[in-house]
Amino acid sequence: MQMLTKFESKSPRVKGIAFHPKSPLLAASLHNGTIQLWNYQMGTLVDRFEEHDGPVRAISFHPTQPIFVSGGDDYKIKLWNYKQRKCLFTLNGHLDYVRTVYFHREYPWIISASDDQTIRIWNWQARTCIAILTGHNHYIMCAQFHPWDDLVVSASMDLTVRVWDISGLRKKNQAHQAPMSFEEQLQRQNQGQADLFGNTDAVVKYVLEGHDRGVNWATFHPTLPLIVSCGDDRQVKLWRMSETKAWEVDSCRGHFNNVSMCLFHPRHELILSASEDKTIRVWDMTKRTAVQTFRRDQDRFWVLIAHPELNLFAAGHDNGLIVFKLERERPAFSLSGNQLFYVKDKVVRMADLSTGTNQGICSVRKLGSQWVQPKTLSYNPAERAVLVTSATENGQYELISLPKSAAPSAGDGKDVPSDGKKGNGSCAIFVARNRLAVLDKAGQNIEIRDLSNNLTKSVKCPVQTNEIFYGGTASLLLASATSVILFDIQQQKILAELNTPPVKYAVWSVDGNMVALLSKHTITIANKSLAQSALIHETIRIKSAAWDDSGVLVYTTLNHIKYALHQGDNGIIKTLDQPVYLTRIKGQVVHCLDRTAKPRTIPIDPTEYRFKLALVRKNYDEVLQIIRNSNLVGQSIIGYLQKKGYPEIALHFVQDQQTRFDLAIECGNLTVALEMARAVDREDVWERLGAAALKQGNHSIVETAYQKTRNFDKLSFLYLITGNVQKLSMMQNIATKRGDNMSRFQNSLYLGDIKARVAVLRETGQYPLAYYTAKTNGLDDTALDILEEAGMTEDDLPSPPQNAGHSSLAPPPVAFSQSESNWPIKNLGESFFDRALANGGADALGEVSAREMANGGEQLEAWGVDQPIDGEDDEPVDEDEGWDLDAEVVTAPEDEVEADEGGAGVEADLSEGVTAGVAEDEMWVKNSPLASDHAAAGAFESAMQLLNRQVAAVNFEPLKPLFMRAYENAHVSVPANPSLPPLVFNVRRNPETTELREVLPFSLYNLHDVKDSELAEASRFFSRGKFAESLAAYRAVLQKLLMVVVSSEQDAQEVKDLVTTCREYVIGLTMETERRRLLAEDPDNVTRNLELAAYFTHCKLQQSHVQLALRSAMSVFSKAGNQATAAVFARRLIEANPSDTKVITQARSVLAQGDRNPRDSHEITYDHFTPFEICPASLTPIYSGSPSIVSAYHGARYLPEYKNSIDVVDGVTQVGLPGSGLRSMV
Repeated sequence: MQMLTKFESKSPRVKGIAFHPKSPLLAASLHNGTIQLWNYQMGTLVDRFEEHDGPVRAISFHPTQPIFVSGGDDYKIKLWNYKQRKCLFTLNGHLDYVRTVYFHREYPWIISASDDQTIRIWNWQARTCIAILTGHNHYIMCAQFHPWDDLVVSASMDLTVRVWDISGLRKKNQAHQAPMSFEEQLQRQNQGQADLFGNTDAVVKYVLEGHDRGVNWATFHPTLPLIVSCGDDRQVKLWRMSETKAWEVDSCRGHFNNVSMCLFHPRHELILSASEDKTIRVWDMTKRTAVQTFRRDQDRFWVLIAHPELNLFAAGHDNGLIVFKLERERPAFSLSGNQLFYVKDKVVRMADLSTGTNQGICSVRKLGSQWVQPKTLSYNPAERAVLVTSATENGQYELISLPKSAAPSAGDGKDVPSDGKKGNGSCAIFVARNRLAVLDKAGQNIEIRDLSNNLTKSVKCPVQTNEIFYGGTASLLLASATSVILFDIQQQKILAELNTPPVKYAVWSVDGNMVALLSKHTITIANKSLAQSALIHETIRIKSAAWDDSGVLVYTTLNHIKYALHQGDNGIIKTLDQPVYLTRIKGQVVHCLDRTAKPRTIPIDPTEYRFKLALVRKNYDEVLQIIRNSNLVGQSIIGYLQKKGYPEIALHFVQDQQTRFDLAIECGNLTVALEMARAVDREDVWERLGAAALKQGNHSIVETAYQKTRNFDKLSFLYLITGNVQKLSMMQNIATKRGDNMSRFQNSLYLGDIKARVAVLRETGQYPLAYYTAKTNGLDDTALDILEEAGMTEDDLPSPPQNAGHSSLAPPPVAFSQSESNWPIKNLGESFFDRALANGGADALGEVSAREMANGGEQLEAWGVDQPIDGEDDEPVDEDEGWDLDAEVVTAPEDEVEADEGGAGVEADLSEGVTAGVAEDEMWVKNSPLASDHAAAGAFESAMQLLNRQVAAVNFEPLKPLFMRAYENAHVSVPANPSLPPLVFNVRRNPETTELREVLPFSLYNLHDVKDSELAEASRFFSRGKFAESLAAYRAVLQKLLMVVVSSEQDAQEVKDLVTTCREYVIGLTMETERRRLLAEDPDNVTRNLELAAYFTHCKLQQSHVQLALRSAMSVFSKAGNQATAAVFARRLIEANPSDTKVITQARSVLAQGDRNPRDSHEITYDHFTPFEICPASLTPIYSGSPSIVSAYHGARYLPEYKNSIDVVDGVTQVGLPGSGLRSMV
């Protein structure tokens, strides 16, 4: 038996201690008048109470309420509420020191003992004294209630212990439900008279005399009719009671000074006593002999108590207090498959974890001390043997062969002796099928023994070893004070060493590849070669650990079940009321043993650690499954995902708008960030969004952010660098209205508006500056007006700077405008989670967002306006502009070449034998069959020839800007020294290659950019009913796809699919715009109007857009009186299953009307039973089997009369001209 210290504090002398029955709280009353409230699990001081005047000797917690009571040398009893942190009231009545106070288990009573020779019982709810027990004639040192009977025991310095009967007091305070007997009525009537002669509420039942000096303490046994007392005669006496008398059983002698306190052990037949001789002694209650003595060198013990529920004791001494146990509560166990072997009450038992059965096998009562449970158990499944060790007498072990049969044992194993082979050793474990290792700690030897317990080998420990653990076949883990060593027994060689705190337990994973080394407050995770992967610290004690099947370590502390991944990430799974010892983790069930060695199962939720493990292992399929099927929430998960670099996943767990904004900024998701910024709408949020969008070059969002924050200066500069002259002019007007002259001047400077600059200077009185600005820019008349207005002459002005002729600060011309599209950024491709978790934005077909889908009513309103669309004839087509390729591309280089050749001719002797290399542009042309790469190289002619052969392109006017931008973005011009031409560098898209036959130019036109910007914008225009803008956007995408370069067959196929999609939209939008033009210009042509509306519903559009077309056609036909055909569209709309219930209701109404009146007022050319395609030129159907001509680029079918005409769908190719097909990949 040993004292296992769990908590120790330093303070002035402790006179009283009380355990809280449920919480890990301990109250200590000190000799200096302070009451301390400790959390003994965490080792922290929770609170301090200081209202007593003088030493506080007594303290006690209430069993259920958040209150405690204290008594001190100031004669006062105080009741405290520790949650409210205040004294509730004070009970006054004692005339001397209060020695002890206790609550009654049921009634609102407090019992107190005092040096005034009285015991008082108080009703703390009524705050009155209800009984005074007199009879002692000296200081009363203690008084306490019986655990379950109506008795009180008291000890006094008058050498006696008294037992009091308080049943009368209980009956007096008990509510009478049944009719009282005559005797009870008489007793109640005479109650007042009895008080005149003597209180009958509490009477002395026994007076126990036997101590030679004053008695310091007396207490009842929790279950038996026994009393233990102690006193200044240095003896501990045991008394027995009956119904009629009480007598002394025996005395325990051995203390050398006054015995302050004694008590019965709650679970064993033991007595504990604390003395001023600086010892705590443990006595055998049956033999009355000393079992163990625990000594301190300097501190006298004054108080000793036991926890009401747990196996804990606390003792107060001169310099503080100590919380301790007398036995280890960790049961010895070993797991083999589904069988758990463990020791309970010194009986080896086996539990089947799969079936829940449990049976005792044999008893190990003779191993070690009867009060000490075995320390470890090791199981050998090959030989069905167990090895049990005990810590008594410097370590003992017993090797037991278990019976082969699983039949129940006699007395559940208690009556079956083990009959094993015993030996001495502090540690003993199996290391092979027929070998066990025993540590001789004193001699520092490791003994290898066989199953007959015969010594086969003895190995000297290479280091000072305190514990040994299994380390693999023929290997051991040797734990020293500072490290753990992997030791090969056969070779007697150290294989590895790992520095750790002192290790108490080693837990191996199921596959034997990982080991967890458990110390008091740390866990070291290492592999089988002792290479450390993580070190986990805990502030409270670590109790046990077990490995999950997936390779996660689950461990327990005093109050939590936690997990740890192999790289160190850890967290809490579940909170515990009491510690448990893990045996196995299986799925969502934890198998464990509690402190009474009873097998238990605890359900857990492993979602969090499986999610983190899947992230660490990059098992994204499992991550996605967990996200979809679990409610994984919490700031810890969000913080973990941010820390590990997955903010885009964290977005899916967050609802808080500010947090979503922060995550969106971190992962660069400007779409979500913009949405959240609009919801939060704070200036600092808009500033952060503007900065983040500027880094990505998304100047449309930057513009919105600057507008929200009213940052006019930055907004003007943004318009300058994006070439948006129109909005710069607007900013100048805004500055004028705001009266901000500095901003007006700055905007006029950006615009190159000299007259506006002069006007600002004149208005602000800066006449000299205004004059010189006008003069140097050729505005002579304005300059004279300024002089006249200022009343000045040229002589009055300061002299102009030298060489100040006519000049202008005009801004540089815009090479190509970026005002309509964001700056190009390289698309790194979608991650796994971007694809799997995407819930908005445009997809491969440019689908509308979820928000636009929800606004179906608004879209239909935009569609339902049968008016000409503004701006449909305003498409900018500059007919006068020609290509002028010779002037721009050919002429200047030829002049330079001629000059170079002339210069080379002068120094021909120096360059003899030197030939010019191949230009990069020429290599690009040779290496690539793509028109985009030829255009990037400046070979526009060959680019046009390639497009002509591939897709029959003949009209290259729409492609000119695309060719120019391709060339500009593949070349970089760097200014050189003055008077020298700039240095031109070629930009490659594969700079990593060193093979000249593989070099290719930078490609500006990216498939993902086209999808995410132009295609998505065209789709949004369509949904909003802006058909002219949508038609132009889809046609522009169709033209840009001629220049897109991809790197995979999958992307090449996607380009072809997009061409088909854009073709359908262009044809459909052409019909819709034509229908609306007819409606405005020729409203009587109802037949053609109905035909175009009907044809539009057969275009292969997105499902949501087809629904819009069907709703529009249904409405048009219904208004025109063609009820039968309107019912056809209604039926198709219902089959499409729209999300809006109003739409379904409307369609069903039209369908019912068509069924009642299946007639058409107007006869049209439309047969919905026969498949057909629409001729883009005539906008008439071409039914299956009819002659037609196919476009080489997008596959649209034309009527034969349109052969050799320009394709109206793309505006580039020629109808009927054959082509080999568009090529997008090298």
